Amino acid sequence: MTKSCPALAERKAVDVIKRADTALAAAVSLALEEAVKQVTEDMRAIDQEDATPVLEYFAGVVHQRMYCLMCGADPDTFEGGDPDIAYHVIRNSQNIARHYWSADIEPYPPK
Repeated sequence: MTKSCPALAERKAVDVIKRADTALAAAVSLALEEAVKQVTEDMRAIDQEDATPVLEYFAGVVHQRMYCLMCGADPDTFEGGDPDIAYHVIRNSQNIARHYWSADIEPYPPK
């Protein structure tokens, strides 16, 4: 009987998740670019090209929906979310801004 190496099995699992993360990030980026392209074309067709939202607008929409999903809230109504998870997600964002981008922000104190 061959015994499997726990470290090798863990590494394989990490690789599977990393590939899924990479594919997901690429799909989201592509979807954002496609949304901007489609809206640009649609706005041009109604002579409203100057009112076309930029990619960051659509990224904000995705961010808001993902925030709701992370917190367990309905992304359409914002109902049902867990405030403790929301607190930790916001605190994590504050720490990222402070650590990586030198934001002048004091993260919420730990609970």
